[in-house]
Amino acid sequence: MTLMLIAGIPVIVILASTWLWYFVMSGELDLVGALGTSNNGKLVLPPRQAEKAGWESAENVPFSPSIPARWTLVVPLAGKSCGRPCESLLYQARQIHQSLGKEIGRVQRLFVTDGLLSEVTLDLAELSDQRPLPASFSAYLASEQRGMGAMQTPPESFKSMFSELEEFPQSWYLMDPSGWLMMRYDSSVNYKDVISDLKFLIKNSNG
Repeated sequence: MTLMLIAGIPVIVILASTWLWYFVMSGELDLVGALGTSNNGKLVLPPRQAEKAGWESAENVPFSPSIPARWTLVVPLAGKSCGRPCESLLYQARQIHQSLGKEIGRVQRLFVTDGLLSEVTLDLAELSDQRPLPASFSAYLASEQRGMGAMQTPPESFKSMFSELEEFPQSWYLMDPSGWLMMRYDSSVNYKDVISDLKFLIKNSNG
């Protein structure tokens, strides 16, 4: 009986795996929903490839994943006015980035707008940290968001990449080292939970 039991275990495992695979692939079993996930953001399904989204710098240089590869905090802006909500997201992204300690070099920040970068204005009375208000948005990026990249893209491409903004306007995204937009965050997620996600992803990836 012992030998039969030992011999039968691999067969049982194979049959169980086959059953599980069939029901997951057929859509009859939501394994992620049933077990939950360790991340605190909302997964973007399917992920979206930024390299094919028409992003480019103010000098018309097309976007490409960074070398060395890094995870990217992406803050999108629909429209030309960066008011309090926009500035708050940018401030939050900077604070999260700076809180990563020794892993700070494995993450970068990126601002993306649906028009020309040269037309974006800074429209608020004071900054989130009460520092002096820069004269323009470009001056703000240079002084308060040092090291942050900036991209512009046509409106239609912007909408397809950041489609959740219509329902959740105060959202920003996480992009993996290969340029795939794969997770979304909003104000309901505590910054400590975002840092926890980032450290987990960095630890378990080559990027």
